Amino acid sequence: MGKRVMTDKQRLQKLLLEKSYRKGRVILSSGRESNFYIDCKQTTLDAEGAFLCGKLLFELISANPEDIHGVGGMTLGADPLVTAVSLYSFLEGKPIPAFIVRKEAKGHGTGNYIEGRDNLSNGASVALLEDVVTSGSTLLKVIDRVITAGLRVGMVATIVDRQEGGAEALAAEGFRLVSVFTREELLIQDSGSDG
Repeated sequence: MGKRVMTDKQRLQKLLLEKSYRKGRVILSSGRESNFYIDCKQTTLDAEGAFLCGKLLFELISANPEDIHGVGGMTLGADPLVTAVSLYSFLEGKPIPAFIVRKEAKGHGTGNYIEGRDNLSNGASVALLEDVVTSGSTLLKVIDRVITAGLRVGMVATIVDRQEGGAEALAAEGFRLVSVFTREELLIQDSGSDG
């Protein structure tokens, strides 16, 4: 019998569990307390992790029924993701420009919330990315800023949906969250987890 080859998704799961997943009490950015933490940046800033995130998110974007003309998200969590997707899309011959949404408006120059906006036409349909979704509040802010900037939200995606209300909060506003992993899928091999 030959050696079992991992799929890209299985390999990303392994990296996330090795580099990003931690058990133990933590306060999340949403203010909620949790018994586990997923620090996705440890994976998304790893060369292989970035490549796999870019590839798998690009595949989700390519499967979206609506054409996507840009990919963006809130700095800092989305920065490596939008860059990875944009680079991967170029390698696939289907380039998608990236943009980054600032937490605060730029204090000088244009005063913009969005960097890279000029690469997109008015009304362009975009995919919004986040590394980990808990409550969905960050994505709701991004959605508001992106719509205010004259873009349309054609897709919302994440690497990990913690399954703690974010998908429901987005759905209540008319946006469906797609994920590479739900918490349940990510932790399937970690049967001892109570997270």
